Amino acid sequence: MNQDGVHNENPHQRLPQGIIVAATPLGNLADASPRLIDALRDAEVIAAEDTRRVRNLANALGVELRAKVVSNFDHNEAGRVDELLRAARNSSVLVVSDAGMPVVSDPGHNVVAAAHEAGIAVTAIPGPSAVPTALALCGLQVGKFIFDGFAPRKDGARRSWLESLRHEQRAVCFFESPHRLADTLRLAAEVLGAQRRGAVCRELTKLYEEVKQAPLSELAQWAENGVKGEITVVIEGGEQAEISVDEAVCRVAELVDGGMRLKAACKQIGAWTAHSNRELYDAYLRAREEND
Repeated sequence: MNQDGVHNENPHQRLPQGIIVAATPLGNLADASPRLIDALRDAEVIAAEDTRRVRNLANALGVELRAKVVSNFDHNEAGRVDELLRAARNSSVLVVSDAGMPVVSDPGHNVVAAAHEAGIAVTAIPGPSAVPTALALCGLQVGKFIFDGFAPRKDGARRSWLESLRHEQRAVCFFESPHRLADTLRLAAEVLGAQRRGAVCRELTKLYEEVKQAPLSELAQWAENGVKGEITVVIEGGEQAEISVDEAVCRVAELVDGGMRLKAACKQIGAWTAHSNRELYDAYLRAREEND
């Protein structure tokens, strides 16, 4: 313990057995933490979204990998779980994505969830992540926010998703591809309102980092010229909807009929109305009893 009462952990201590989820730089190599560098050097197994990317990262950081490096990406991670759990019982398994924190719209969830079920230790080496970086840079009110991963690709699903955000009071953060950005922003301006503000954050921490904040209509027009790079979007929260409890219960019923659990439906509708989750839950059950 130092004079300020803080425990000083040995940065070069042996990696623990189990699953270690580690954040890698979004772009700027200087963001690689000493713990990440040590973990890359000392890990016995590395499960990487792209094995070439992690080898290139190690080379750039001056790290000689001694680990067995295996791929762990969207299309094979479910089948990789048992192998990684077997290794994690007796050695250190480092899980990394191409950039940022694994699991957050990146591979890693399957093995982390399975490790918890199997009683295998899971820890993290925190670091860069596009979500909090974009929230910090966007200049919008983001004290409360939701993260929705990638925006839906199909027009109908994308419209429905945006409709669900019409009265969402929390800011929403999501990822989008460059070739769909203009369409998504144009539709967002139509559904959420032309003057609702948003921000497009691209190439975070990289040489051509850019944050463009403006009303959605202006952002959509700006994006028509083409936007390149890795993109994170933030849209400010909307105003609370003033609807009756009966109308709110109808919205809950629509979600439940679509397969959503009742508690989750009440929480989603309650988030953008003046009605509490309990009020909606009880009102839904009363309405169902009356209709039976």
